[in-house]
Amino acid sequence: MVKMELSDLRPVRDIELKKPFSISEIIDEMRDAGGFVGRNLAEGVEILTDMMKNELCTKFLSFPAAPVATGLRGILKEAVRLDLFDVIVTTCGTLDHDLARSWGDYYEGSFDLDDRVLHEEGYHRLGNVIVPREAYGPMLEKKLQPFFKGLYDEGVRELSSVELCKRLGEYLKDERSILYWAWKNGIPIVIPGLSDGAVGSQVWLFSQIHRDFKIDILKDEQLLSEIIFDAKSTGALIIGGGISKHHVLWWNQFRGGLDYAVYITTAVEYDGSLSGAQIKEAISWGKVKARARQVTIHGEATALLPFMVAALIEKADL
Repeated sequence: MVKMELSDLRPVRDIELKKPFSISEIIDEMRDAGGFVGRNLAEGVEILTDMMKNELCTKFLSFPAAPVATGLRGILKEAVRLDLFDVIVTTCGTLDHDLARSWGDYYEGSFDLDDRVLHEEGYHRLGNVIVPREAYGPMLEKKLQPFFKGLYDEGVRELSSVELCKRLGEYLKDERSILYWAWKNGIPIVIPGLSDGAVGSQVWLFSQIHRDFKIDILKDEQLLSEIIFDAKSTGALIIGGGISKHHVLWWNQFRGGLDYAVYITTAVEYDGSLSGAQIKEAISWGKVKARARQVTIHGEATALLPFMVAALIEKADL
């Protein structure tokens, strides 16, 4: 338990909006406002800014698929376009939505729509986003089966998820796409659970006819091991939980833990889940260093991340 001395404490100050003001200036004001999630958000931006300025730091970005179905895809794309991160770890659904939205449109909906009616009319619902059925599974099959055939005809028989993402980004050539900018900037995208999504299903479907066509997941792990063991320092922005969060933490334990960690979550801690676990819990596992600069921000990423990345771009003068 940390003993607190009154002389060490800072007074809570009111946020003052002085025109003209920028997003980064407002977040600086939140840092001294003393309370609740606002202060944690400002601390997260401060940690990320210092992480970006550390040229020896290998920077990880981790996120699940759902935000890619929303306008937050544009924020994630911009972070990749600006080359803010060195490694991305995400889920197969990120590929699904990034590709589907390059080839078609998703639509604004509501959490209160009748899902039985949506199913009958050919729509999927992802929260309050509406995904036309034809723009998802059938579209991905139509586009990806010829893509896989092209790889096969080149003599490709095995790929890691990193190699698959690279080829998809090159194939897509869409500047709105996360995959495109990752390919353009040479940023590896690791999908540890590739079979859990529509793109993974399309790989499986192609393999039913071409039995020697495979995904080599251990090649991804070899790449991660090389990145981790060569790193002088590591840091991560982790959005949401699940396999993408854990894979970043898991590999960083082999170098004594992350030096910087910012975690955004809406999950609760009391059920013992990984998604609900505050980032400081990872210290006990050796996945985050005891002296790391770390913070957990409780909030929904589509509401928080645009302001955080905008402030980060301003602060880091990117």
